[in-house]
Amino acid sequence: MKYLIIGLGNKGDEYKGTRHNIGFDVAEKIAAEIEAPFQTANFGWIAEGKYKGRKILLLKPDTYMNLSGKAVKFWIQKENIPVENILVITDDLALPFGTLRLKMKGSDAGHNGLKSVQQELETQNYPRLRFGISADFAEGRQVDYVLGKWTETEAEKLPERIETFAKAALSFTFAGGANTMSAFNGK
Repeated sequence: MKYLIIGLGNKGDEYKGTRHNIGFDVAEKIAAEIEAPFQTANFGWIAEGKYKGRKILLLKPDTYMNLSGKAVKFWIQKENIPVENILVITDDLALPFGTLRLKMKGSDAGHNGLKSVQQELETQNYPRLRFGISADFAEGRQVDYVLGKWTETEAEKLPERIETFAKAALSFTFAGGANTMSAFNGK
C-alpha cells in the first residue's frame, strides 16, 4: 500500500516557524521518524520511506498555500495513489492551540490550501489532519496572526504537539482513519 502525506505551508525563510507552516513542520517530523530525507522534486520537496510495510511519500508543496492542490494532484497522478490514501496536514483557526482533528472529508472552512486541494481533486472527500492554531487575533489581523510566529508559551508546547501529530499521521497509514480518529482526535 502506498500513501501520500502532504504538509501544507509556504516556501521561503520568512515563513519558517509560522502558524501557517505547521504542515511543513509535521511533515519534517514524520520524515525524521521514518528516516526519509526531503529532496527537491516537481512542485515541491518529496521524501520517500516505509512505515510498517507501507510506502510513505511525504510532500511539502513549493506552490505557496493557495496553489497547493496543483502539487497534490500531480503527485497523486504520478504515483497512482487513491484519494483515500492521502492525508493533508494543515493549520486550523477554529480549533484551540494544539488540538488535533482528523476528518475523512469536509469543507475547506475558508482555508486557501484546502480550497485549492478541493478544486484540483474536484471533491471534498479526502482525509485531512487539522492542527489547531486558535483564533487569538484582533479583528482584521487574521493574515498577520496566521503568518506570525508562535508565542513563547505555544513554542514550548510545540515539539510535543508536532510529535503527536506525526504519530497520528503514521497511524492513519496502518490503522486507518476510523481507528486513528478514535485514538487521537481531541488529544
